[in-house]
Amino acid sequence: FGERRMTNHVLINNVEHNEVRVVTTRSAKYGDAIMSCITFPLEFRSVQAWYPILLQSFPDGVMRPVALFGFEKGENLFLDETGWNAGYLPAMIRREPFQIGLQRGPDGGDTEMRMLSLDMDHPRVTTDASEGEALFQPLGGYTPFLEEVATLVESIYHGVRNGEEFVAMLQELDLVEAINMDIQLNDGSKNQLIGFHAINEDKFRELSGDVLHLLSEKGFLMPAFLMMASLGSMSRLVDFKNDRL
Repeated sequence: FGERRMTNHVLINNVEHNEVRVVTTRSAKYGDAIMSCITFPLEFRSVQAWYPILLQSFPDGVMRPVALFGFEKGENLFLDETGWNAGYLPAMIRREPFQIGLQRGPDGGDTEMRMLSLDMDHPRVTTDASEGEALFQPLGGYTPFLEEVATLVESIYHGVRNGEEFVAMLQELDLVEAINMDIQLNDGSKNQLIGFHAINEDKFRELSGDVLHLLSEKGFLMPAFLMMASLGSMSRLVDFKNDRL
């Protein structure tokens, strides 16, 4: 999802990928120069402290929450030659170049097993022993790095689905509105932010106690508040953009 290149995902194993290492440095050359990534309610508390959370429609027709890093394609205002300057990195950024791969069960039936897959064409993937993190121990077990990645990718798998349910409920309650923002910069230029959606705060204020209770029961009340609060982080992005100019 997002600004993608061609990928080559394979299910990892300790025979073929024993020498493979993954670079964890943050840099544009490793694919970090992107304007947004998918986020989900389970990490909203951490994300909203640094990034605006908006909603975006994806090519599959599903609307999902995204963390915003810049105002145009390929722009990450948190990234410079020293690295990624924020106190929290969204899970979808940290999981690169891994994702969940699905494999048929051993019986060949309909049960699918979730396995860890790796994009072998990703710039983070290397066999240079002098850089990056190893995936496997000498005897074939997962390294602590890979254990952590496996846990992260599993949490993303559930988190993204939970995020889709969250947005579907907001849409059902007619709380989603398109936003077009004109970002006025110090040099007189404007950046226009189009194609994103947000929660309509006026409609949210008018929700009945029953609906608020329903949102709370589903675990979606706090994420809705955090998402609305996150727009306060927009001023940080504008400051970063002005600094670059």
